[in-house]
Amino acid sequence: MKVRSSLRSLAAKPGAQVVRRRGRLYVINKKDPRFKGRQKG
Repeated sequence: MKVRSSLRSLAAKPGAQVVRRRGRLYVINKKDPRFKGRQKG
């Protein structure tokens, strides 16, 4: 999982979902799990 300051490029991938968990923003991608990420901060 990549920790990034901005998730916009990950969220633009096909199959990506932006999810809020415990006050953090995550991108999960069932179609292509390489593109998982968490927003820094």
